[in-house]
Amino acid sequence: MNKAIIVDSLTKEFKTSQKEEGIVGSIKSIFNKKYQLYKAVDSVSFSIEKGELLGMLGSNGAGKTTTLKILSGLLHPTSGTASVLGYTPWERNNEFRRQFSIVMGQRNQLWWDLPAMDSYLLNKEIYRIPTNRYKELIKNLSERLEISSKLFVQLRRLSLGERMKCELIGALLHEPAVVYLDEPTIGLDVVAQHSLREFIREYNYEYQSTIILTSHYMEDIVSLCKRVIILDNGKVFYDGSLEQLTSTVGNDKIVKVHFKEAITEEMALRLKPTFTIESETSVKARISKNEAPKVVSDVLQSFQIEDISLEEVPIEEVIREIFQKK
Repeated sequence: MNKAIIVDSLTKEFKTSQKEEGIVGSIKSIFNKKYQLYKAVDSVSFSIEKGELLGMLGSNGAGKTTTLKILSGLLHPTSGTASVLGYTPWERNNEFRRQFSIVMGQRNQLWWDLPAMDSYLLNKEIYRIPTNRYKELIKNLSERLEISSKLFVQLRRLSLGERMKCELIGALLHEPAVVYLDEPTIGLDVVAQHSLREFIREYNYEYQSTIILTSHYMEDIVSLCKRVIILDNGKVFYDGSLEQLTSTVGNDKIVKVHFKEAITEEMALRLKPTFTIESETSVKARISKNEAPKVVSDVLQSFQIEDISLEEVPIEEVIREIFQKK
């Protein structure tokens, strides 16, 4: 079987209590408590090939983290089925738990007051990693992430980027076949984000681990994932390639023009309303693909330009517009 993960009609409902405001409302809720059902995940179905790196997108509350928690066995679904490496996650079979890992960008899994190496030793015993293999993995992963010198420093004394790198090493020590990365680059600076992306790409290629990556940073998804799933209110809104997504709903192009000299008032009047001025010497316009050739031709004939470019609309804009239109 080439499918690492199979999800069919997965649903998770939460029951939340409701009460009126104020003391009177609190007293009423004691004797007459009202509940409201909330579907965090609503009939979600998809499958993932072994070794695939899948991006999962959606706004806050879309159901991304809840889905990952169900697939890791932390939550039991209300209905539906799921198979991860042939196991039902919420049965929490010991053999299954040795074959997956989850990293949550907003949660620490290593001991806060201890150096990362102390936590790694505990993981070594839990997962029964042979000593030679353990040393080899520590050396390999820490050198790749350029974090070797920080492994003996208390976790709480490290920067956010350094802590995330340590968390990744701890999650990958037992060489899991399936890895869930929930917002791994959240809060990191640009350099740290780039470093983690490169590591994730190389790790996926070398170890052929099946990876689900959720992120609010579109650069993470665009850089790493060929296929994406977009969740909206707990439902699968889109499942396919990034390229297909942009070609289906991204019907526009971005035209950028750089002039040899500063834009005069006369030039600005001729360029408007199609173009918006970006700087003293540059303008930008978003136009349909059909109009692009004529617009570019008119600019070339009418002005002396330094450079002109035709670009795709950024994927984050495409996705934002999908939800706005919906």
